[in-house]
Amino acid sequence: MIVVIIAGGSGTRLWPLSTPDYPKHLLKLDGDESLLQNAYRRSKSIGSEVYVITEAGHAQHIREQLPQLTGQTLIIEPARRGTANCVLAGLYHVAKHHPKDEPIAFIAADHFVRDIEGFTQSFTVAAKASQKLGRICLVGVEPTYPSTGFGYIQKASLVEGEDMVYEVARFKEKPPLNVAQEYVKSGHYLWNCSYFVGSLSTFAATIDTYSPFMKANYNQLKQAKSSEDFDKTYLSLKTVTIDFALNDYVDNFLVVPATFDWMDVGSFQDLYTTREGDLDAQGNAIQGGRVMLDNVQNSLVRNDEDKPLAVIGLDNVVVVNTPNGIVVARKDLAPRVGEIAKKLQTRRS
Repeated sequence: MIVVIIAGGSGTRLWPLSTPDYPKHLLKLDGDESLLQNAYRRSKSIGSEVYVITEAGHAQHIREQLPQLTGQTLIIEPARRGTANCVLAGLYHVAKHHPKDEPIAFIAADHFVRDIEGFTQSFTVAAKASQKLGRICLVGVEPTYPSTGFGYIQKASLVEGEDMVYEVARFKEKPPLNVAQEYVKSGHYLWNCSYFVGSLSTFAATIDTYSPFMKANYNQLKQAKSSEDFDKTYLSLKTVTIDFALNDYVDNFLVVPATFDWMDVGSFQDLYTTREGDLDAQGNAIQGGRVMLDNVQNSLVRNDEDKPLAVIGLDNVVVVNTPNGIVVARKDLAPRVGEIAKKLQTRRS
């Protein structure tokens, strides 16, 4: 199997740790590895070769974190044009070096996964199903709570002769809380992680049948005779996500429920959850030096500068100090940091 890691992101939801110049997937949020390095290590467990696709502005950071990448396996977008075109860029470059029947797995660089064995099992099942049936197979995650921030995949019936492979009934966008609660209660829905598995020929056939937009863009890219031609063509493409360009039209997707732990670390509340195995006696997750707490409970406190940081008499808060800025928020309201970060970026511009 070939793996293509999509390493994009605008760096807003974990500001000021994450910024547009240094987004979430480059951060070491838990341990010694960045999310990107963790994704690469996981990918090597399933992939004969691993590609990383990123925009030009982040390429040097990628090279520093993954020096083992070559000119062939580091795919650089001249600028972001959405996940649909990102997938096409991956297919274009993989097609230069691999046969059309070898499975390709597209995964995100910024997801938090500990269970590599389960990850390997799920993608192996998806690859085998895709090869056997000639259809793109997704990997979806069993929801652990009624999230309003994720899209959902509705499962239909089990595929005949398969134990873990389902037909996809439809996709559902981020629902309101009462609807998300019904989804979780029914047991028929998975979180959509945008994990796709299929061969070059399967992706091409699916795009040809269901997405005139992606078909036209792919045909343009395939005509590029040089990297300069590719960049010029890519910059001319309209920005669009894979959800709107492909998912909304395909009626023969398959899906495998993931057998591994998974988290899209989209807020400081999520980051606190990743640290639950390393809390102090008061339930605090502390990172960095020169931190002083007094009567503080159930909080995330991180100091990335060499100056004292004191927090006194607070519960259920996030306090993060970096050279890029400081955020102090109630932990349950931490997802709103992304809105603030976007406003700050607008003011700077």
